[in-house]
Amino acid sequence: MVVRDNVHSRVVFWLKIIMPLLALAILSTLFLFSRRIDTDQALPYAEVDVEELARDQRLTAPEYSGVTVDGAALMIQAHTARPGTDTGAATADNLVAVYEAPGGLRIDLSAAEGRIDEGAGRMSLTGDVRIVTSSGYRMATPGLDSALDRTELHSNGAVRAEAPYGTIDAGNMEIRHEDAEIPGYVLLFNEGVKLIYQPAEKDPE
Repeated sequence: MVVRDNVHSRVVFWLKIIMPLLALAILSTLFLFSRRIDTDQALPYAEVDVEELARDQRLTAPEYSGVTVDGAALMIQAHTARPGTDTGAATADNLVAVYEAPGGLRIDLSAAEGRIDEGAGRMSLTGDVRIVTSSGYRMATPGLDSALDRTELHSNGAVRAEAPYGTIDAGNMEIRHEDAEIPGYVLLFNEGVKLIYQPAEKDPE
């Protein structure tokens, strides 16, 4: 029994020495034969022109809101907008705007492009400008200039309108608050106005 115990003790003693050395040898082999990592290919990255990003500053889905002196609520939205560099005016793409007057009149505007100058209090729309009023007018014009601090809109060029009573072609159009003391708004067509009257059809009895 004593001999067996001595042999067992010696085996355990040598195993305590050999096993850690064997583990170190295995780890060293793994490091020596492991594949070299290519640091150039380790992390993929997007090719981004930082200078181009700095030059092309833009805002996505910007919004502007305010109240005019005649009490109309004004809301403007766009797909993208870019701040101005020299003039301070911002340019926008796919722009929509809404004037909501206290008396219930609503004017919806849409255009492919727009320019908003808060300092001057003006907004210019270009590119297939559409104007729709809650009073039943649907108008199209190549350009429109409007105020941000009051309800005042002027077409830049000819306008074609579909009215509740027919169609109107004119050299220009204007919507404005006529008198600060009197509620209400006027819609004026000027310069070579042509009206094709189409009376509303009566419902058959």
